Amino acid sequence: MTIRFFSKSETYREFSNFAPFPIDIDGTRWPSTEHYYQAQKFDDPDLQERIRTAKKPVVAKKLADTHRARIRGDWDQAKDAVMERAIRAKFTQHESLRALLLGTGAETLQEAAPHDHYWGVGADGTGQNKLGKMLMALRAELRKGAPRDRAPLFTWLGQLVRIVGKARVNQGASR
Repeated sequence: MTIRFFSKSETYREFSNFAPFPIDIDGTRWPSTEHYYQAQKFDDPDLQERIRTAKKPVVAKKLADTHRARIRGDWDQAKDAVMERAIRAKFTQHESLRALLLGTGAETLQEAAPHDHYWGVGADGTGQNKLGKMLMALRAELRKGAPRDRAPLFTWLGQLVRIVGKARVNQGASR
């Protein structure tokens, strides 16, 4: 089974860069991995700070998009490493997310953002799915680093988080 996630999906939306899980990198707190990623496109510390303090991830992305002409020259070479650093921080700094990721077992992970063919699979499924591949690689690394006696716990916790999430969605729909 393939697990597809997106910021607006009912399950696994926590895997999205738009999910509100703050990360700490180099002594700075970022409200989401999207905030961090978008700010790293620029060398200007003032613009980075404006992006970091944007109220929502979508606002951070729009702000970066409006300054597209100012993106640093090496961005295409740097963006994968920036994303990898952001998701590593996210899934190592939040136990519940680590458990959810480990709870996906060996399933294929796909970011299902309909307009993103680089980080996701796009609407037609032909995208590169870089984010999904990074998450699967991180999952394998975390699994190797987890003590043997804790690995089953992580799997169980991941399944519990998923069940509770579905229950919340169903409860909200019945109101």
